[in-house]
Amino acid sequence: MHVLILILALLLVLAPGAAAQSPVDRAAQALESNSVYVEPQAERALSADEADALRRRIEQEAPGLHVAILPGSAGQPNQVTRELSSRLDGPVGVVVGNAFRVAGSQEIEDAGTAAFEANASEGVAAVLLDFVDRVGGAGTSGGTGSDDGGGIGAGGVILLGLAGAGGAAVLASRRRRRREEEAEFAEVKDNARDDLVALGEDIRALDLDIEMPNVSPEARAHYEQAVNAYDRADSAWETARRPEDLEPVGAALEEGRWAMASAKARLEGREPPERRTPCFFDPRHGPSSREVEWAPYGGEPRMVPACEADAQRVERGDDPEAREVTLGGQRMPYWAAGPMYAPFMGGFFGAGLLPGLLLGTVLGNTFDTPDFGGGDFGGGDSGGGDFGGGDFGGGDFGGGDF
Repeated sequence: MHVLILILALLLVLAPGAAAQSPVDRAAQALESNSVYVEPQAERALSADEADALRRRIEQEAPGLHVAILPGSAGQPNQVTRELSSRLDGPVGVVVGNAFRVAGSQEIEDAGTAAFEANASEGVAAVLLDFVDRVGGAGTSGGTGSDDGGGIGAGGVILLGLAGAGGAAVLASRRRRRREEEAEFAEVKDNARDDLVALGEDIRALDLDIEMPNVSPEARAHYEQAVNAYDRADSAWETARRPEDLEPVGAALEEGRWAMASAKARLEGREPPERRTPCFFDPRHGPSSREVEWAPYGGEPRMVPACEADAQRVERGDDPEAREVTLGGQRMPYWAAGPMYAPFMGGFFGAGLLPGLLLGTVLGNTFDTPDFGGGDFGGGDSGGGDFGGGDFGGGDFGGGDF
């Protein structure tokens, strides 16, 4: 009987302690089997969809990275980050209240700071996604550069994993692939800029005509629509970091081209052209006038939308005036340049604009694109910080305050 009473007493003493698990304890336990932990009461809590998107990005770009989002009551941000990093294998990114901190190698910590400084105004989700991308771009998701003992405890394990030639080769291959992708995306972005500049020049060429007296309100309205579309395209281009970010650039440019064609028509006393799919061969030609049968080199004949000039060229057996882009320093039609260009061109053709035909199927096997179907024809990194603050120091850890 005395033994039973003692056991019951011990259970009563231990139970409250177990129930009073701290946010840091809960986060550490959850992160042993999950890359992202969000405390529901956190001031900067992610939605379920945002957390899922972050998990997917970590799995793709930076396996081994852990992210926790905790309330300010969890403790002092640096101490919370230090404790979590000592209990987990791999680098950690932690949001505590309005503070963002990262523990890991110096490279990873710098990535956290850079991600915060670049995206703090967009919110926690944008900062964390960019942080993951930068960690992946650094070619590592482990190690520690901390001198205070508060870094990653798994550094030795990661070094052992890379000690073999196989591990080193994998790491080198990943870094090389990342550099190649970054260089290719830079080319894609430069080519997208060419389209943006072309629309801007077209708009400026019409400035004086629009300022003339007796210009119809409809012409002015189409001109303003083109200017607004250009501004949206320019803003999207400036913030683009991945190929997918260029899709809205293409979509805005398509709208701007149609609006310019409409403004010119109004100035000439004509009705504006129908809002049709742009010329497939070069969207800068403006809206298509009709479809023409055409086959890419080595591909099957398909019906594609074309401007009248290109339609006549194809019918004569001549080559159309194709939109050429640069790939590896070589000029070629955009449809032969590979999938990196697909999102940008999908902005012109991908929102269900090709009647019953997807961009990828137009080009057959010559262009391995994602599926751009659907939609209507509408108008259209230890780094971190304190969200809303401006203190980017982060103490022993990179970061800042939102």
